[in-house]
Amino acid sequence: MLLPKEFVTYLSRRVVSGIGADFLEIVDRDAVAELMERIILDELAVEDRLNEEVRNLLEEYSVYMANNGISYSEMFRRIKNQLIQQRKIVRASGRETGDGMKLSRDKITEISHKLIAALRRSRACRLKKDPNDVRLELVRRITETLQVEEKAERQAREKIRSHKREILEGTDEWKLYHDRYYKEALKSYGIDIDRG
Repeated sequence: MLLPKEFVTYLSRRVVSGIGADFLEIVDRDAVAELMERIILDELAVEDRLNEEVRNLLEEYSVYMANNGISYSEMFRRIKNQLIQQRKIVRASGRETGDGMKLSRDKITEISHKLIAALRRSRACRLKKDPNDVRLELVRRITETLQVEEKAERQAREKIRSHKREILEGTDEWKLYHDRYYKEALKSYGIDIDRG
């Protein structure tokens, strides 16, 4: 998943606690935070499921690709792009669309529309302003928090690169260091994702 589940939990709680009373009247903070978390995780899982589907398709064509000199990564990218266009999926990764952030602006916008639709149906809160004004405030708050997460991600990667010996990304060792440095960097910004 593009963002750790623990960070999505933090993000949801942060947005709920930070959104002004002039935007939302919240009856049950936990219910609203859980609703937001579920929507964000569901949206992030769309691309994860698509990646898995493409991997399964490529397994079937591994001999064909080897015989024709087609690289796995090139074929993966082509098939994924084709499926994204056919299914009208909004890419989650900002880096793939040229955004500087990990989560694309388009995906944040799509998530915000789904959040507003769910919040309007929820009995745990009531919108106090025009739905689009509330949606824009959600986008602003989500983006601010994701920018801090992006800084922590960069710091963790830089710290891993600073090791005397090279640690290959994707290895268990790299994941262990990344997890530790990522959490340390987040804590330096006042974010403790282990506390929830």
